[in-house]
Amino acid sequence: MTISALFFLDLKGKIIVSRDYRGDVSCKCTEKFMAKVNELEEVSKLTPVIHDDGVNYIFLQVSNLYILAVTRTNVNVMSVVTFLHRLVEVFKHYFWEFEEESLRDNFVCVYELLDEVMDFGYPQFTEAQILSEFIKTDAYKMEAAQKPPMAVTNAVSWRTEGIKYKKNEVFLDAVESVNLLVNSNGTDMRSKQPSGGDEGDVVGVLKMRVFLTGMPECKLGLNDKVLFENQGRTGKQKTVELEDVKFHQCVRLARFENDRTISFIPPDGSFDLMSYRLSHNIKPLIWVECMVEKPSRNRTEYLVKARAQFKERSSATNVEIILPLPSDAIATTSKATQGSATYVPEKSALVWTIKNFPGGKEYMLWCSFNIPSVAAEEETTGRMPPIKVKFEIPYFTVSGVQVRYLKVIEKSGYQALPWDHAPSVVVQPSRSSIRLPFSPRRVV
Repeated sequence: MTISALFFLDLKGKIIVSRDYRGDVSCKCTEKFMAKVNELEEVSKLTPVIHDDGVNYIFLQVSNLYILAVTRTNVNVMSVVTFLHRLVEVFKHYFWEFEEESLRDNFVCVYELLDEVMDFGYPQFTEAQILSEFIKTDAYKMEAAQKPPMAVTNAVSWRTEGIKYKKNEVFLDAVESVNLLVNSNGTDMRSKQPSGGDEGDVVGVLKMRVFLTGMPECKLGLNDKVLFENQGRTGKQKTVELEDVKFHQCVRLARFENDRTISFIPPDGSFDLMSYRLSHNIKPLIWVECMVEKPSRNRTEYLVKARAQFKERSSATNVEIILPLPSDAIATTSKATQGSATYVPEKSALVWTIKNFPGGKEYMLWCSFNIPSVAAEEETTGRMPPIKVKFEIPYFTVSGVQVRYLKVIEKSGYQALPWDHAPSVVVQPSRSSIRLPFSPRRVV
């Protein structure tokens, strides 16, 4: 990724601050850029990337400013956009407010930062905490012989040296989300959708909170199917096949690609270590059935059954079952064997809330409502939106991902026992959302 120049423009296109890194693009390109922006805005086709006459314009609009990156090469657009967002965060760290006035009042510091965050068009350091250790807002505060922090001179730009804690701790949270669409027979509707999408996939994130002294080296082991196959361990161990794995920049990618070892020097504090996706058959964890009965012409009754299809040792919390009702429903009444049900007119739905739903249990809800006589004559079966079910299950991962070990190695030699002492490992509730099509069965 190479950027030829950076420009900071006001809304009229006037250059406030600019930095030319490669000398292959003229400053007059900003005039063409503003002409293109005005032209595309008129036809509502403005995009963050504009190509004109061999020049790529990639920009952000923040407050009353345009941040424009210009290049003649075929760069990774997402990398450039990410860099621009990180640059905005750096300026906000220094100036609190990122506006035209703050740039004009601090142009000396702005140029110092632009020289550090990029060299000859290649991004360098965008960590505000690291930059603030050797670039001060007031120039007179800087010492002539001041040395840059170690994080700038080595490959670990996300962590500074000299961090100390009385108690060394690591918290590892596994958060997974599921979004299913099934019909009344329990069949996954994903295969029936033309585009497929992520319906039925499990999307997970490993979140970490690190409070460790020094520059520790961490090694994380998962029940990765590829790793077990490479090691010839194809026994009865339960493994998972991770897809679309994305890591934090601290993870050594070369080592992971070589032997599937997740090795890293973690940042201090909270961060997302990795995200992943798995595709396999998933049955609805909470199954919902709805039966419809019409005792009179304009009166309708629903009998809803909700059953937990997971093991008894687990419990779902914050369960919310959203039952769609006709938009003109009136005189709504309901009664539930567990939890409470509330009619929400703005959503045209009855919301059944259950704080705790143990595995293997079944609860029922009865509700009735009136609809106008004209609407009652129309057949509504099969045309209602799907029933939506939202819940959380603590200490439960749908995918079966397991943390086999977490090792912490530091040159000072302090003891780190992840499972018993510091660092400790906890599992955050997994979040799931299952949508069930509303296909009621009429009872005569």
